[in-house]
Parts: sequence; C-alpha cells; structure tokens
Amino acid sequence: MSFCEHLRTLAKPIWEAQLTHPFVVALGKGTLPPRKFKYYILQDARFLGDLARVFAAAAQRAPDAESALRLAKLVEETIIVERGLHENYGKHWKMTPKQMTSVPMAPTTYAYTRHMLAVAATGSAAEITVVALPCAWIYCVVGQHLLKKGPPPKNHPYRDWLTLYASPEFAEVQRWMRKKVDQWAESAGKDEKRRMEEAFVVSSRYEWMFWEMAWKEEEWPV
Repeated sequence: MSFCEHLRTLAKPIWEAQLTHPFVVALGKGTLPPRKFKYYILQDARFLGDLARVFAAAAQRAPDAESALRLAKLVEETIIVERGLHENYGKHWKMTPKQMTSVPMAPTTYAYTRHMLAVAATGSAAEITVVALPCAWIYCVVGQHLLKKGPPPKNHPYRDWLTLYASPEFAEVQRWMRKKVDQWAESAGKDEKRRMEEAFVVSSRYEWMFWEMAWKEEEWPV
C-alpha cells in the first residue's frame, strides 16, 4: 500500500460521507438552490486565494527544481483556471472579482485556510503538499462520482462546475500531488509522517465541513 493509499484509508469514513452529503447530491442532480450555490462559490473564491499561497510555500520548500516548477504552476492554475470558473459565475451575478474576494470568510472557510496556512508556515514540502491534497483529490472523486453515468445535460445549471472537476486535466493535478507525496514519504521520518497523516485527515474533515457550511449557509454566531 502506498502512503497516499494509507492516507485515504485513514480518512475513508469522511470521504464516503461527502458523496452522500445533501449539498453534493443536489449539486449533481442540478436541484441545489441557486442561493446555496452562490454562497459556496463566494466562499470558495476566498479559499482559493489562500490555497494559492499554500502552493507557493510548497514551491519554496521543494527539494528539487522539477517539483518547485510544478508547484509554482499549481499557483498559476489555481488562480487562472479555478478562479476563472468563479469569475464566470460572478459575471452572472453582476459581481466584480474584487467584490467576490471581499466577501467575509465564514467560520469554516476561515478555520480551514488557517489550518493550511499554519502547515505552510512551518512544514516541509511533503507536509504542505499533503495538507492541500484532499482539496484536489476529493474534488476529483466527487466530480467523477457525479458524472459516472455520463456528462451533464446542456441545461444543467452547474454543468461548468461538474465538467471542470470531472475533467482529465483536473485528475492529473491530484495524480501528480499523490506521486510526490508518496515519493517524499519514503524518506520522511516517523514524526513527519505522523504530521502528514494528521494534516490530511484534518483537511478531509474540513472538506466535508465546507459542503455542510454551504448547505446551511453558515454565519458567524456573534
């Protein structure tokens, strides 16, 4: 069993819970209320800004030039590809990119990004990559799961979202990240592996919480 397969085994119940979450189910069916989808996209826009910073930190700590270049490319792809999807939705809502990224972070968005940034501040390239891995890997799994019966119809309200995250190009991102994590885990010590396991499981939990946050349209209680 590879280290990434081991990580997924640790987080298996969390991942399985995501595929049956009401937000994910409704997203796939196209029955998700537009208000909830808008809430999700605006929070995800805030999340992506910090995710790009996490990839940048991993690029700085990468032990070899090839990995540093690919991680730097992930910074660009996060900003251009995924943010581009968000900005297309923003145009529909008559919101500028600045307005979208000025929406206050909800509690879960704030907590998840602080978790990743804390690892990015002190961790190795392996730890930083693994803390961001559930985001890429889970979205690939969810996208492919929702489209297992074929592509969405042209009138599906969330067709663009589904086709992006079920795409071969997006799948390649998580495959590369898993490859590097497995490679770096071979030379990692016991304590570093333990931190990698913890970071992966916590990020997996936050991925489930992100769907839950959007489903309930979470707000700060005070």
